[in-house]
Amino acid sequence: MDHADHPAPGTGGGRPVPHAEGQQHPLGIYLKIWGLLFVLSAASYMVDYFEVQGLLRWTLIVLFMLLKAGLIVAVFMHMLWERLALVYAILVPPLLLITLLGIGALEADYTFLSRGTFFAPASEQPASTSLPSPHQ
Repeated sequence: MDHADHPAPGTGGGRPVPHAEGQQHPLGIYLKIWGLLFVLSAASYMVDYFEVQGLLRWTLIVLFMLLKAGLIVAVFMHMLWERLALVYAILVPPLLLITLLGIGALEADYTFLSRGTFFAPASEQPASTSLPSPHQ
């Protein structure tokens, strides 16, 4: 059998084999996300500039922060193009941790408030009617 008629496996039949390259994303995507991050940062600074106060202030600041973090993770850290299992492996543990911290904070508030009910100073406790002792 003549081996000259059959190319070696992986040689492409005499043609050059292209090198495996990583994923290439258009530069425009990165520029658009960079612009969107700039707009979100400007909106976050506008909250301070217009002196928004109260719950609305903190809601807007946290919302803009989470949007910016999500864009950075999705595009610049390439999570948008990863397999769903890897995305879950990276994002689910911090979300569970935040949930558990929230539950702990709620229970801490409950414990703090219940201490006022059961451990109030004697001067603040309601007067109890005492029964006469049997030795009198």
